[in-house]
Amino acid sequence: MVKAEIRMVLLLVFMGIIMIFVMMPTPTFKKVWFPSIKAKTQSTYFGSAGARLLIYTFPMLFIAALGCVYLHLTKNNEDNYKKSDKENNRISIWKTPVLVKGPLGIVTGTELAFFIMFIALLVWSFASYLVMSFETINKKTAAKFGLTVWQDKLESAGLRFGLVGNIALSFLFFPVARGSSMLPLLGLTSEASIKYHIWLGHIAMVLFTAHGLCYAIVWANTGHLHAFISWRKADISVVAGEVALVCGLAMWVTAIPRIRRKMFEVFFYTHHLYIGFVAFFVFHVGFAYTCIMLPGFYLFMVDRYLRFLQSRHQIRLLSSRVLPCDTVELNFLKDPALIYTTTSIVFVNIPSISKIQWHPFSITSNSNLEPEKLSLMIKKEGSWSQKLHQILSTASSVDHLDVCIEGPYGPASTHFMRHDTLVMVCGGSGITPFISIIREIIFRSTTSNSKTPQILLVCAFKHSTDLTMLDLILPISGTTDISHVQLQIEAYVTREKQPNVENKTQVRSIWFKPNATDMPITATLGPNSWLWLGAIISSSFVIFLILLGVLTRFYINPIDHNTNDIYPWAYKSLFCMFFICVSIVITSTAVVLWNKNQNGKGLKQIQNTDTNTPMNSPGSLFHNGDTELESLPSQSLVQATNIHFGARPDLKKILFGCEWSSVGVLVCGPKKMRHEVATICTAGLADNLHFESISFSW
Repeated sequence: MVKAEIRMVLLLVFMGIIMIFVMMPTPTFKKVWFPSIKAKTQSTYFGSAGARLLIYTFPMLFIAALGCVYLHLTKNNEDNYKKSDKENNRISIWKTPVLVKGPLGIVTGTELAFFIMFIALLVWSFASYLVMSFETINKKTAAKFGLTVWQDKLESAGLRFGLVGNIALSFLFFPVARGSSMLPLLGLTSEASIKYHIWLGHIAMVLFTAHGLCYAIVWANTGHLHAFISWRKADISVVAGEVALVCGLAMWVTAIPRIRRKMFEVFFYTHHLYIGFVAFFVFHVGFAYTCIMLPGFYLFMVDRYLRFLQSRHQIRLLSSRVLPCDTVELNFLKDPALIYTTTSIVFVNIPSISKIQWHPFSITSNSNLEPEKLSLMIKKEGSWSQKLHQILSTASSVDHLDVCIEGPYGPASTHFMRHDTLVMVCGGSGITPFISIIREIIFRSTTSNSKTPQILLVCAFKHSTDLTMLDLILPISGTTDISHVQLQIEAYVTREKQPNVENKTQVRSIWFKPNATDMPITATLGPNSWLWLGAIISSSFVIFLILLGVLTRFYINPIDHNTNDIYPWAYKSLFCMFFICVSIVITSTAVVLWNKNQNGKGLKQIQNTDTNTPMNSPGSLFHNGDTELESLPSQSLVQATNIHFGARPDLKKILFGCEWSSVGVLVCGPKKMRHEVATICTAGLADNLHFESISFSW
C-alpha cells in the first residue's frame, strides 16, 4: 500500500513537471503563471532565483529523494522471480524493438514513443517561442536596435535556439548519474542509458551551435564585432557563452564513434571539459536561469562525489586467472553485505597503468552464490587492457596489484526468472554478463522451490582458444552444484575448421598477497544505501538553500535591493556553485564516514580473512586441456557443451525452434549480431520470443 501511494505521488509530480515544460513557451505561462509565482517567491532571501528553484529544481529533486525511499522498499522483491504471465507478456510488448537498423540503433517501442514526444516538445517550444517573438518584430522595432527586419528575426531565432537547447541540457546529465535513483525508477541501468545521453548531447549541441551562429551572422552583418568580447556585469555574458560552446564542441567532435573507439584516451580526457562547459554556461545565463537544468547536474554531482570517495580505497585483489585467449579474470574480496544484481558492472582503475583512466567491465560472479568474492573478466583489446594482460602474463612473479573500484552498478531488479527458457546469444567477450545470470540460476536451483528456467547458451568465438572463456562459467572454487540446472551450450568456432592441437592449453592462476591498506569491496553508503542517498539529496539541498538565503539576505540584497541588475551575475553564480559543492561535500562525507564507522569492525574481520592458495594452475576444460574431470560440476559442464568448428550459428533456426511458451532472448556481442537477433524476434513469426539486448556503448 505504501509503495502504491509513493508511485502515485511520483507520477503526479512527474506529470506536473511535464506540464510545466509544455506550458513554458506559451503566453499563459510567461505572462500569467510565472509572474504570479515570481511575485510570491522573489523574497530578500532567494531573489530572482526563488521562482525557478521552486518550479524546476525542487520537483525533480523531490522525485529523486522520494524515489530512494521507494527503491529501498522494493529491494529484494520476490516478485522479480515469479514466472511469466499474460500481463507481463503484454508489458513486454513495449520493450520489443521496433527499429533495428538506423542511426539510433536498436530502439524499443517505449524508447521510440518517448523520443518522438521529446522531439515534439522541442518543436512545439521553438515554434511557440518564435511565433510570440515574431509578432512584435517590424521595421520600427528593428530600427530601434539598428537592425533590419530579417536581422532582428534571425537574432530572435538565435535566442529561441538557446532556450530550446536548455530543455535538452536539462535532461543531459540524468543518464550518466550511475548511482542515482532516477534511472532505476524507470527500470533503466547506467550502461543502457548511455545512448540517451548521446542522443541528448547531439540535440543540445545542434541547438547551441545554431544559437551561436545566428548571433554571429547578425553581428558580422551589422558590424557589431565588439559584441564577441562583451562580458556584461548584470546581464548575459557573451564571452562565457563562447567558452562554453567551444568546450561543448570539443566534447562533441571527440565523441564521434570512430574517434571514440580508435582514440578512447582523447575522448576520455576531452570529456572532462564538461566542468568548463557547465561553469561558463552558468556565467553566460546567470544562476537563476540555470535552475532549469540544475536538477540533473545536481544529482550527477552527488553521484560523482560519492564515486570519488569510494575510489580512494585500494581493493584487495585475491587472485586472477590468465586464459590463453588473451583474457584475464580478476577475483576481489567483497563484503558479504554488498548485494548486486546480475548483469551489473564495475569501473576499474589500476594506478600502475593509468591513475586517471576508469574502464567498465561486467561482473561474472554472483553475490548470492559467492557472497565474499566479486569477479570480472577483461579481454585484451585496447591499450589499457593490453598493459594489464602484459603485467599478469609476462611477469615472473606478481605479488600484489593496486586496484581501485567504483560500483557495482546494475538494474534495481531483473526478470530473467519469469521465462520458461533463456536463450543467450553472445559473441566473444559478450559472454561476460551471461556468466552472472547462469550463476544466479545455479543458486536459485539449489535454494528455491520454484522451477528455474532452462538455459541455452549460444556462443560464437573466432578461435578455439576463446573456448577457454567457458571455463569461467564455474567459480574458481569448482565446488558448485549444477546438477539441478538444465544447461545446454552450443559453442561455434568460426575461423577454424578443426581443433588446434599444436599448443597445449594452460590456464595460469595467480594468487596475490594483500597489503595492510587493502579493503574489500563495500557499498559506499552501507546496506541501506537508498535511504542514505535520499538523505544526502534532501539535506544537501536544504543546506544549499540556507547558504543561498543568508548570502542573498545579508550581502547581495543590501547592494542589489532585489533588482537583479546591480550585483554582478558572475559573482552570484560563483557563490551558488560553491555553495552547491560545499553542501554536497559536507552531507556526503558525513554519511560515508558514519557508515564506515558502523561497518568498521566487520570489514576488519573480512579484511584479515585468510584464503587458501592452490599450488597449481588448472587446465582448460574445453581447449586441448589434459584435465581430469574429477569434479561433478566440471563433468556436467563439459557434457552440456557441443562445439562446432568452421560454422556460424543459424540463429533463425535456433530461435524459431524454441517451442516453450515464454522464451527470454538475450544478446550481447557485435552490432551485427544484436541486429540479427532483434530482427528475428521482431519478425512477428513467433509470439513466445521476448527480446532484450545487453550492450555497452562506452
